[in-house]
Amino acid sequence: MASKPPRAPAQTPTEDALELCYLTAVQALDRFRDGSLKPSDLLAALIARIEAVNPLINALTDTYFEQARAQALLADRAYAQGQASGAMQGLPILVKDAQRVQGQRTTYGSLLHMDDGPETVSDPMVERMLAAGAIILARTTTPEYCISGVCRSRAWGTTVNPFNRAFGPGGSSGGSGAALAAGFAPLGTGTDIGGSIRIPASCCGVVGYKAPHGRFPDGPPANFDRYNHCGPMARSVGDIALVHVVIAGAHPRDHDSLREVVDLPAAPGPGDDLKGLRVAYSIDLGYRPIDPEVRANTLAALDQFRALGAEVEEVAVPWSKDCDDAAMIWYNSMHYLRQTVWAADRAPEKLCDYTLFTADIVRKAQLEELCTSWDVQHSMYQFFGALMEDFDIFVCPTLAVPAVAADHDPTDTSYSIDGQQLDPEYGWVLAHHFNMLHHCPVMAVPSGRAANGVPTGLQIVGRTFDDATVYTAAYAFEAACGGWINAPDKRPVLASGS
Repeated sequence: MASKPPRAPAQTPTEDALELCYLTAVQALDRFRDGSLKPSDLLAALIARIEAVNPLINALTDTYFEQARAQALLADRAYAQGQASGAMQGLPILVKDAQRVQGQRTTYGSLLHMDDGPETVSDPMVERMLAAGAIILARTTTPEYCISGVCRSRAWGTTVNPFNRAFGPGGSSGGSGAALAAGFAPLGTGTDIGGSIRIPASCCGVVGYKAPHGRFPDGPPANFDRYNHCGPMARSVGDIALVHVVIAGAHPRDHDSLREVVDLPAAPGPGDDLKGLRVAYSIDLGYRPIDPEVRANTLAALDQFRALGAEVEEVAVPWSKDCDDAAMIWYNSMHYLRQTVWAADRAPEKLCDYTLFTADIVRKAQLEELCTSWDVQHSMYQFFGALMEDFDIFVCPTLAVPAVAADHDPTDTSYSIDGQQLDPEYGWVLAHHFNMLHHCPVMAVPSGRAANGVPTGLQIVGRTFDDATVYTAAYAFEAACGGWINAPDKRPVLASGS
């Protein structure tokens, strides 16, 4: 009988802890399996990183270090004994503080929920990640009730962008985006009703995925909303795919969850290209003013698609501010914003300014306006569905600017880009359009950096339910870029040696 190959040595004290913090999930799992890294050693490096850096960016709410340490030791034993079975066994993750985790409180970024008791059930996405062996290290910050693209609250303060702390990390999954960029964990979770995964992915230079509605089951009442999506955030497309496989599929608590199982493509090998892929693009969706650096980085990314062999063509998109107005009508009629009225009626003195502002708007909403919103959504897809008969993917920026200021006021009516006055909440965003087209998958990936150091981002949009083509394009683009936060010179500098 042939002898087994010797196990690789576990991490030694001289191994660079910062490099461990920036391992991808796939890399970490590979090392757990070959014995060169123990889950407890990775966890120790991440906790040290959080303790050193989180005071600078404020990306976390509740932490669960002791519980995570105990779980990591169990994972150590499982790998050492050849008994590790979960697809995410021993992998530390961060969960947005708007998703339910059994045994933990959920604050939704609000003072009103700081004394809430522990949840009795986990949302389906979280449930499946835990069942696969993932370890929750901490919860990540969000604006109050997830209602903004900024990430500040009276409950938890202001989260800032690791690449430039004068700017925000985006929202509402801003804590997850900032924490991933800062090296706090390989994976984070997010929710996305108006771009809340993709906005922080763009601002923080990470990857986020808005799957077709229902691909990833979610908990009530958000799962009733067709604009709603939960999903993963990570530092690589491969890590997004890892989570996709774990969490997708019908769930008995989500009537909208899809039973179809999608075969995802493998990461490209040497020499793989996108020859024959048909790419449509728009820089502005027909009406958005776009920051020059965002424009330049988007065009450079499109040149990368051309270099990969794709056929790239600019298209005229006939959309307008009607899209923003229609989206707001929908939000004002759904659970997503109506909870602000409940909160304002209960304890207005505890709420953020933007929450009170939103509650006032929601109170004035007329249910019959929904017909107008549906008409606009219908018109948008009549164009987009026909367009995608001739193209495989659609590409556009995620945001009109690299990021807004960390203290950006989403109620400030004087907000402008290049002298054009815009809505301070949605005027800088090109994401909610694809919540309106809710069955179109979208991968948000980095497109470069602005002069101020803040990343810019790109959306790779697919035909309805066509996850596979979006993954194919995103994998190839990532490989052509050489990865994103995978080397010291690509990471944020937050302290000496970091």
